[in-house]
Amino acid sequence: MRLLPIIAGILFLGTYSCKTKPTTPVNDQVVEDSSSNLLMQLNDPHSYSKPSECKVSHLDLDVTIDFDHEILVATAKWHLAPHKGNKVIFDTKGLEIEKVRCSDNKTCKYQLGSNDPMMGSALSIDISPETKYVSITYKTKPEAEALMWLQPEQTMGKTQPFMFTQSQAILARTWIPCQDGPGVRFTYNARVKTPKGLLAAMSATNPTTLNDSNIYHFEMKQPIPSYLMALVCGNLQFRSVGSRTGVYAEPELIDAAEYELGKMQTMLEKAEALYGPYLWERYDVVFLPPSFPFGGMENPRLTFATPTIITGDRSLTALIAHEMAHSWSGNLVTNATWNDFWLNEGFTVYFEQRIMEAVYGRDYSEMLALLSYQGLLDELEDFEKDSLINDTRLKLDLEGRNPDDAVSAIAYDKGYLFLRMLEENYGRTAFDAFLKQYFSDNAFKVMTTEKFVDYLNKNLLDTDKELAAKCKVEEWIYGTGLPANCPIIKSEKLAKIDQYINEYFLQANMDIGQIDTTGWTAHEYIYFVANLPQSIGREQMAVVDQYFHFTQSSNAEILGKWFQTAANHQYQQAYGAMEDFLISVGRRKFLTPIYKALCQTPEGWELAQKIYTKARPNYHAVSRKTIENLLEKTQPHSVAQHKGGNG
Repeated sequence: MRLLPIIAGILFLGTYSCKTKPTTPVNDQVVEDSSSNLLMQLNDPHSYSKPSECKVSHLDLDVTIDFDHEILVATAKWHLAPHKGNKVIFDTKGLEIEKVRCSDNKTCKYQLGSNDPMMGSALSIDISPETKYVSITYKTKPEAEALMWLQPEQTMGKTQPFMFTQSQAILARTWIPCQDGPGVRFTYNARVKTPKGLLAAMSATNPTTLNDSNIYHFEMKQPIPSYLMALVCGNLQFRSVGSRTGVYAEPELIDAAEYELGKMQTMLEKAEALYGPYLWERYDVVFLPPSFPFGGMENPRLTFATPTIITGDRSLTALIAHEMAHSWSGNLVTNATWNDFWLNEGFTVYFEQRIMEAVYGRDYSEMLALLSYQGLLDELEDFEKDSLINDTRLKLDLEGRNPDDAVSAIAYDKGYLFLRMLEENYGRTAFDAFLKQYFSDNAFKVMTTEKFVDYLNKNLLDTDKELAAKCKVEEWIYGTGLPANCPIIKSEKLAKIDQYINEYFLQANMDIGQIDTTGWTAHEYIYFVANLPQSIGREQMAVVDQYFHFTQSSNAEILGKWFQTAANHQYQQAYGAMEDFLISVGRRKFLTPIYKALCQTPEGWELAQKIYTKARPNYHAVSRKTIENLLEKTQPHSVAQHKGGNG
């Protein structure tokens, strides 16, 4: 996920025993599961399940999508790996359990534990050593956090409803009873019944056209963790953009989507050339409505993407490179728990940059890297202000906290810089060979930070121990902030923009018309807005807006930065467009900094509250939670008193 994901896994295809190391065919390869001992040692603080005692291996899922009541009516038949325990435990949250049956076709005894606001309830089912599977019939609730139900008017076509899931990090349990930790993998088959005229797709093999039965069948042969379970249903069309790549979107968007991702097949081939074969058969993307809370979600075989990257010039397709890279770093080699989140995202950002360099050149990828680095510096400042310096470590301790709340640029961009530092010290040839071997050796396996450090030492650092000492690996992973040996990123194109900003805003020795934007990409404009001086006044904001027309931009990344700047400087001429943007777009990356900038003053907070009241129905639960926490945290004392609060 590009700013926000997480991943996990252990291979369970076929018979498994803690005393043996099974081998399982995956895409005509034999994958050895050596993760079993690690699984026994893991203590996932975000799951009730105890997979070391009894774990799942395969899911048969039967789902009926009920738009009228905004629920799923489903049966989850979980096949169990060989076990000696007398219980199997699943994570649930808000599910209405109707019945539970075991493989002897008898009703099983089960107990639903007390509800925790973050974790939900443990579903404990009595089993015997002979129990092969348990079958759970249940319904979701309209408020299920993973599910987003959209009325026809909230879609682009305005005629059909739309539904999608977002399972990461610990929301799969709100639509499937499951062992909801990244350390448990399973294969699955699914049968999904939809309303007439609506197409369903999943993180699995997918249909490309409607059928008359309104029933669709899915198969995922590669084992995945629960947070990569995904389902979408709507008025969707499919277009192929390559032999193994394609795009789904509403009919009104499909032409633009097809063009925007026209280089996706090239991206996939460049990625394979770097780090080995793509093991998931197809790579397709579905564009969701704007309420999707993230840029993308790396669901295997079917990335979920925000329509905000469709600009008509392919300038924001680095997000697709990021989600595609997850097919190796995250989906293939998965963080063991959310404490090891950086293993997914840091590797993925590094891989993303290499894909973009291979497709568009080094100058282009360095602009992307420098923009990300600046964002990281901003977040580091915020962590220090909020006394959260420990959250600037790569290896986290999230016990008692929602893992989604800890997602930041640290895992992504500090993780990337760490890997880039290793590349710059050991050389690209050696580092590429190391990464390619890392993905091959650990395919479909779980990875902890400690296990990675051990692998890194044995396969790279020990080749030059004197150089290894200079890399300061322990400081990078377990220390706070950025070490002194952080790579320096340079971009001649962005340096020219720094010169313009200095001469026009700070030195006042040039006219704004002398800023030459010939050949600028969206990233130059984004950089320009992001680096406007703090001292800029509203009159200067108006001059800049009149010259660049930022308030009228069609590029969501430019708008996100511009509206944040407008809120910071109370540039009210942009407020009408900003309100429209906040109501229509649910991507949390854009929402959070704009709302945060508004909330710096009591008047701005009042406006933010007013806008949020209008926008809330269009936001996914993930975005709602973030914005509501922000509004509560920044609520002015006078407003709280007026409401009868204690401030």
